[in-house]
Amino acid sequence: MKVLKFGGTSVGSAARMQKLLDIINPAERQIVVLSAMSGTTNSLVEIGQAYLTSDKAKAAYLINALKDKYEAVIKELFSKPEFAGQAKEVIDHHFGLLSGFANDLFTPIEDKIILAQGELLSTTLYHIYLKEIGVQSVLLPALDFMKIDEDNEPVVDYITSQLTPLLDKHPEVNLFITQGFICRNSFGEIDNLRRGGSDYTASLIGAGIRAEEVQIWTDIDGMHNNDPRIVNNTKPIAQLSFDEAAELAYFGAKILHPQSVFPAQKYKIPVRLLNTMDPQAAGTLITNTSEKDKIKSIAAKDGITAIKIQSSRMLLAHGFLRRVFEVFERYRTSIDMITTSEVAVSVTIDDTTYLGEITKELGSFGTVEVDVNHTIICVVGDFAAEKNGYAARVLDAIKHVPVRMISYGGSDHNLSLLVKTEEKTEVLRSLHSRLF
Repeated sequence: MKVLKFGGTSVGSAARMQKLLDIINPAERQIVVLSAMSGTTNSLVEIGQAYLTSDKAKAAYLINALKDKYEAVIKELFSKPEFAGQAKEVIDHHFGLLSGFANDLFTPIEDKIILAQGELLSTTLYHIYLKEIGVQSVLLPALDFMKIDEDNEPVVDYITSQLTPLLDKHPEVNLFITQGFICRNSFGEIDNLRRGGSDYTASLIGAGIRAEEVQIWTDIDGMHNNDPRIVNNTKPIAQLSFDEAAELAYFGAKILHPQSVFPAQKYKIPVRLLNTMDPQAAGTLITNTSEKDKIKSIAAKDGITAIKIQSSRMLLAHGFLRRVFEVFERYRTSIDMITTSEVAVSVTIDDTTYLGEITKELGSFGTVEVDVNHTIICVVGDFAAEKNGYAARVLDAIKHVPVRMISYGGSDHNLSLLVKTEEKTEVLRSLHSRLF
């Protein structure tokens, strides 16, 4: 069985939904994971924010505007009154739920319920559309099998135990439709896998049922060797290892959710990145194997803050680095890059929520310097220690640009550079010209 995930753009209109059967083969047993229609999640976030600030008038306006959009979609999507009526009932139900929050105490729990409505709408409407055109399918509620624990980590064994019987219950059906992104937490409440989590859902389902393959369908033909919005003549990458794909996704390649490769990697399930707009394009295949002796791609992650702690008296003291890292751990702030010398340690973070508190605590260790508006440039490929010359080629390509930090050797697949964000475009283009 294969798992196919379609993003918001792929289901962003009635015409797009109708064209999905150019890709989905009802003769093959498949689970189809759908995101919310494009723009829906952003609208739902706004609605939730309006309720959280007690601006019920704004919430009502946003709800009505979004409902108008969906009513226009069903007019295009359905041609038979029976099924258009079913779709209208679905829309009335979900938007009635959204409006009903104006009468209740609104908390973050209700906010997550609101965020779940986009995927519930897109999957139910598509299921009804398949019924209209005579394609048999089963709608599987993700809330029945997708669960995270108290640490917000998905429970793959639970997915397996709950999803397998649901599939076995319908041996005559090939096509199963379910929601991406949404899940239940350890309290049984509606929760989610964070933004972009539909990729993660597909990978988790693939791991849970030991799928033949997971396919991530988006609006670009695979992962490219650089950012096509900034650099001309980029090309899709035919093949990546899971480690390479994870590095690229984390450091800025928007096509893939950073966490989504890990469940598939654990169970050795191939992942394909494919283009809904060009289904014949080869895309990118992600597996356990990697092409050797090759630089694969370049990605950039903006919004980076660099923190340097300088302390000649403490750096060599036993346990100093541990105490530094414990500061970041207390404030649940992840570190992207780290470099050390005899008298200083530099780290980068992308979450500055607790920057003031962090720098205050670090000040007890020595002098603290903070640099904002930086970008991590990540070059991914075969950087094994026995290889000669790759690092030199990267550095030679940007010798005319000031570099704040370099991280090399922590991984066989990654060389990372920290530069000012204003230098990002020049660095990406110079690296592309030199490396590709």
